Amino acid sequence: MPAASPFTAPVAHHGEGPFWDFRRNQLLCMDVLAGTVVAIESDGSGQRYPVPSRAATTIRRCSGSGFVIATERGVVLADDDLTVFTHFATVTKDQGVRTNDGGCDPSGAFVIGTMSYDERPGQGAVYRATPDGKVTEILAPVTISNGVQWSSDGTRVFYIDTPTRRVDVFDVDQRTGAWSGRRTHIQVDDVPGFPDGMAIDHEGGLWVAFWGGGAVNHYDAEGQFVETISVPGVSQVSSCTFGGADGTVLYITTSRQGLRADQEPNAGAVFAAQTSTRGAAQAEFALSTT
Repeated sequence: MPAASPFTAPVAHHGEGPFWDFRRNQLLCMDVLAGTVVAIESDGSGQRYPVPSRAATTIRRCSGSGFVIATERGVVLADDDLTVFTHFATVTKDQGVRTNDGGCDPSGAFVIGTMSYDERPGQGAVYRATPDGKVTEILAPVTISNGVQWSSDGTRVFYIDTPTRRVDVFDVDQRTGAWSGRRTHIQVDDVPGFPDGMAIDHEGGLWVAFWGGGAVNHYDAEGQFVETISVPGVSQVSSCTFGGADGTVLYITTSRQGLRADQEPNAGAVFAAQTSTRGAAQAEFALSTT
């Protein structure tokens, strides 16, 4: 079984939402409940950028400059230096709910899911924020909204609601971005842990992080298991993304949420594994900030 290696020291309490910024050849990830973006250089050193929010879960590039970021219950825009933030949209007003994972669909909208802080079933949903500021609910109810990735032609979206122990696939309306025709793509009842965040490669293969399973599983475009990449010494593997100069390195975030100080010393670090494929291009938020 191939194994990932530590790329950083622990840089987050609850690491999540990794994103490779090809404009700067830099890895960005989230320290979720600290409301912070962590920018990681090629040598593994990190710099922290607080977001004006109790939580921050997802970051993507805007098509002009700057970033779009999912905050505790909304969306903000940030400049290139991650120092100036502007409120963009409110996703939910429910005080018991926060955002959790998301990304940009091929039409340039920002899609973000939610979950309740106490993880109660059915309290979350998935929303779609368009560059004109309109927010639409596209899936409900869900419990712990996680991995979201689109096929290269934009006609399908792959999605994880963690307690279902599935990766589902939907058809996507190319005009409205709406999801329909939900069906099971991958069933993971026999895999240790629960499916969390995921990445997609240029061949349509999915790389799924398993919370409590200490690993990332690779499935091909048909949903068939290919291989497991272990994350030694860390159980709470939260998400992954492709990056590096040629897009072939899989970066894996981990968490030490709920662990004692003497447990799993590398929890909260980012790990890396060289792969034989490259990641699919990630869409940007179609908002020009220049």
